[in-house]
Amino acid sequence: MITKKVNNVHEAIEGIDSGMTIMFGGFGLCGIPENTIAALVNTSISDLTCISNNAGVDDFGLGLLLQKKQIKKMISSYVGENAEFERQMLSGELEVELTPQGTLAERCRAAQAGIPAFFTPAGYGTEVAEGKEAREFNGKMHIMEEAFKADFSIVKAWKGDEAGNLIFKGTARNFNACMAGAGKITIAEVEELVPVGTLDPNQIHIPGIMVQRIFQGEKFEKRIEQRTVRARN
Repeated sequence: MITKKVNNVHEAIEGIDSGMTIMFGGFGLCGIPENTIAALVNTSISDLTCISNNAGVDDFGLGLLLQKKQIKKMISSYVGENAEFERQMLSGELEVELTPQGTLAERCRAAQAGIPAFFTPAGYGTEVAEGKEAREFNGKMHIMEEAFKADFSIVKAWKGDEAGNLIFKGTARNFNACMAGAGKITIAEVEELVPVGTLDPNQIHIPGIMVQRIFQGEKFEKRIEQRTVRARN
């Protein structure tokens, strides 16, 4: 049986170097590969192009890489929770490519499926469409978007086995599922790593063929970005 298991996060990130393009799964702070991000923060790697739905917050997630100026360019959909991101973008220190959320997901999925490009109506007539091919389909204009090209894809799963099969939980399924297999090498960090044959095949979201390295994280923090509670009567 092929095993994708590596002993720790440091083995998992071997080969990641400055100037590379990396996908990071997660939605807000839900389902982010926090152990892998923390390991990258402790390296001298820089000039990264990061593809992620958002840029974390100032003191957590990708925000930690931003603080150390390790990110050269962010390709994201939503960036409203990170003051350091805003500062770097407005000062010209950080390149930013804002992408409609559905387009971002589909560019990941296209890379995962080996589809080089697709047409979407999202963004037509806006700055998003500048420099892109446009065509009319069924009386509506669409723009061509290319699949992402990433060196590494880093995802977080609730449970996985040593063959790389993954199960996500709740909202954490989000961008993780479409990013798995979308990079040249996919790293999966999981909350629980089990032997092959333990998982119910009917519950697996991502098959192991899409994962090259898998490890069990040591620490997971369940943060809430915006906590909203009802006032006590």
